[in-house]
Amino acid sequence: MAAQQRQTPFLKERDRRAPIWSYPGGDAIVPPVMRFHPTLPLALALALLSCASVGPFVWVDEYGPPEEGDAQGYKIATGDLINVRVYSQDGMSSRERVRQDGKISLPLLRDVQAAGLTPNMLAQQIQTGLKSYVNQPVVTVALEEASRLTVLVLGEVARPGQYALDHGSGVLDALAAAGGFNDLAHRDRIFVLRRRPGLLRIRCTYDALSRGTGRAVSLKLQPGDSVVVE
Repeated sequence: MAAQQRQTPFLKERDRRAPIWSYPGGDAIVPPVMRFHPTLPLALALALLSCASVGPFVWVDEYGPPEEGDAQGYKIATGDLINVRVYSQDGMSSRERVRQDGKISLPLLRDVQAAGLTPNMLAQQIQTGLKSYVNQPVVTVALEEASRLTVLVLGEVARPGQYALDHGSGVLDALAAAGGFNDLAHRDRIFVLRRRPGLLRIRCTYDALSRGTGRAVSLKLQPGDSVVVE
């Protein structure tokens, strides 16, 4: 008796919703689990996107002291107008606005780094530099006019953009300036992007900000910071 040859089934479409496999001995309906659904790839992609990682970050409660930098006092920022006085040396005294590169120009010393220093630290630095030209120089530095803090607010907010805030402003101030959240915002995905020295993402939640719990409400924005809502 010759070996029976195995028949290969072929697909026959009775209608577009219920394809069948046709065999020599009859037809069989394809089970629903085997059928291709045109929306499956899209649904799978959306599911994977919703589970996507928010990337590396540090929670605000794990980042630094609650009042960062307050112990040292105000730090000079770009755009600030400062008054440098050298005792009994009017020719070396001047009023200077801090340039975008963070420096000021002074007689004899030329370019001096000012941004990021407190007035007292800058006075000490200038005083040290003048010792080559003046016997026992006495230098004082005073802040005459503070520039406004410029912060970029991006992501799922009503009005993304760059906003001028008062020094000492926090995340809530930046969110309020940008009109609050839009309908797509995740209120537990608020990030402060800070470059100290590399890029650092500090995460906080709106619940912690609004309730004043933890360190979120104490985090003060600094020059160069950005706020991103995902």
